[in-house]
Amino acid sequence: MRQSQGTYPHPQPAQAALASARPRQGWRKHILRDKYLYLMLVPVAVYFLLFKYAPLFGEIIAFKNYRLTEGIWGSSWAGLEHFRKLFSSSDFYIVLRNTLLLNLYNLVFAFPVPIVLAVLLNEVRGNGYKRVLQNLLYIPHFISWVVLGTIVIAMLSPSTGIVNTVLKLFGMEPIYFMASSFWWPISFVASGIWKEAGFGTILYMAAMAGIDPTLYEAAKIDGASKLRQIWHVTLPGIRSTAAILLILQVGKMMDVGFEQVFTMKNPAVNQVAEVISTYVYTRGIENLQYSYTTALGLFQSVVALILVVSVNGLIKAMGERGLW
Repeated sequence: MRQSQGTYPHPQPAQAALASARPRQGWRKHILRDKYLYLMLVPVAVYFLLFKYAPLFGEIIAFKNYRLTEGIWGSSWAGLEHFRKLFSSSDFYIVLRNTLLLNLYNLVFAFPVPIVLAVLLNEVRGNGYKRVLQNLLYIPHFISWVVLGTIVIAMLSPSTGIVNTVLKLFGMEPIYFMASSFWWPISFVASGIWKEAGFGTILYMAAMAGIDPTLYEAAKIDGASKLRQIWHVTLPGIRSTAAILLILQVGKMMDVGFEQVFTMKNPAVNQVAEVISTYVYTRGIENLQYSYTTALGLFQSVVALILVVSVNGLIKAMGERGLW
């Protein structure tokens, strides 16, 4: 019997089963084809499961009066008591202010430095000289803050530090960098730039390597100077990389880090140097206030998530690729 125009026969059961099996077979085919790549992901997945997702279970103690002897389940419920205590504490707003200010200084002054260094290194034509420069810039990244912080403190010493020695040669009074509420944040940001700026050029150098050389040739033909080539070719070529790193940097606005601050701070500058990470260590580890500091850590994580989502949406609205 002829079918009417515009109608199609219903698929037979065998054909339907075959069609539904094709995606599964395609998935298995991809797994088998790239099995070694997926195998390399196993340690990464195990790491995140053990050290990132499994500890999320411990966030429950932010809502309990946690006692080591009673354990997580045996401790009594406290509801939002620790959050109320947190938001009513004057210390909380001091450490929150210091954390945000130090991160803001890093965002304004430290974030552009790897971009500038990468642009300058990209213009160096001598390969041997370029490799030496890169190695010298990368070395501080591999020095721990315990060592590097000690070096910074020694360099800025008012009596024996090289910086104050130079100032004395010009007839200036020595500056107590590590004991001054004004100079300590500057020393903090400058030492962070010294340690991480060189290593931060790696991603930008990789992005520059992917720029089409014919774009530079076309710019030269149009009479563009070296600065115009950087402005119209190099910087647009690394814009997407800078946008991704900006999102990640904003995501760390609530977390300065522990090692650098703990190594460099002292009681004389606590009003500008005490941040969330060191405050959690002091109150949580030393004073055993686990529930209180867990509440602070949960607040920190929620705000960081909001910042990442917001900046990611803003970057995508500006036409760049976001994290997702």
